[in-house]
Amino acid sequence: MSHAIKRLFYEQGVSPAIYELDEDYSRGKDMEWALMRLGCNPSVPAVFIGGKFVGSANTVMTLHLNGSLKKLLKDAGAIWL
Repeated sequence: MSHAIKRLFYEQGVSPAIYELDEDYSRGKDMEWALMRLGCNPSVPAVFIGGKFVGSANTVMTLHLNGSLKKLLKDAGAIWL
């Protein structure tokens, strides 16, 4: 699902900051536990927009399908149109 979410953001014209937890050997597990405490289960992908936790892949796809994702991205300054 992480690949699908990255692709969705790229298609929207967003250049997201991406943290690959499985590649961050020193802090990856700690970040994964913190995400789970925020309620993200499974812990990845965890999406933050404008510094606010939005949710997991299901939440992002729901926002995209109902048209809310674009507004969140605009409000966060991630896209201009």
